Amino acid sequence: ALSGASIAQSLRIGYVNFPYLIENAPQTVELQQRLRDEFAPREADLLAFQAELQRKAETFNRDAPVMGEAERTALERELQQGQRDLQRRDTELREDLNYRQNELLTELQRNIVQRVQNYADAEGYDLIVTDVVYVSDNIDITEAVLAAISSGAGASD
Repeated sequence: ALSGASIAQSLRIGYVNFPYLIENAPQTVELQQRLRDEFAPREADLLAFQAELQRKAETFNRDAPVMGEAERTALERELQQGQRDLQRRDTELREDLNYRQNELLTELQRNIVQRVQNYADAEGYDLIVTDVVYVSDNIDITEAVLAAISSGAGASD
């Protein structure tokens, strides 16, 4: 029992609030910017298509009473097809965005875990925990790890 107690006293243990770390890491901001840059052209195309469809709908609403039956029917079909295309494009964009976001988030999480490990190794920690019921402020090293990650210390890109 004495040897177990002496071993426990010699262990250096730290706690990291991983969700907080992910949320506040500068790499998260970079990830969000990468996603915006990657999907901005498709979003712009979708908005332009939506605006064009809206313009056609306004034209239809304004001119329908004076249109011939064939012209009105053709424009109605065009508007219905356009709405289906818009929904399909929107759904595809969201699915692609979610897939890419999950892909980049997984990459970010691996990177942050590696940086936490590097920090722990450099600072001489024996154990880092992330999911606990209770943690004392004495062992919460989240801010120190965030500072190290933010400054590039312990980087492993």
